[in-house]
Amino acid sequence: MRFEILRLDDQQGSATDRLIADAETVRRLVEAAARTGERLYIRPFESA
Repeated sequence: MRFEILRLDDQQGSATDRLIADAETVRRLVEAAARTGERLYIRPFESA
């Protein structure tokens, strides 16, 4: 399964970066975000 990950701006909450990744990459990004306090929005990605 693949996921869409949006990095969120701390000031306005708007998306600053977008990445499509597999579950293992999502896990690593979530761990890194937890250490740094970075805000992420993650949702399943369905390719057309």
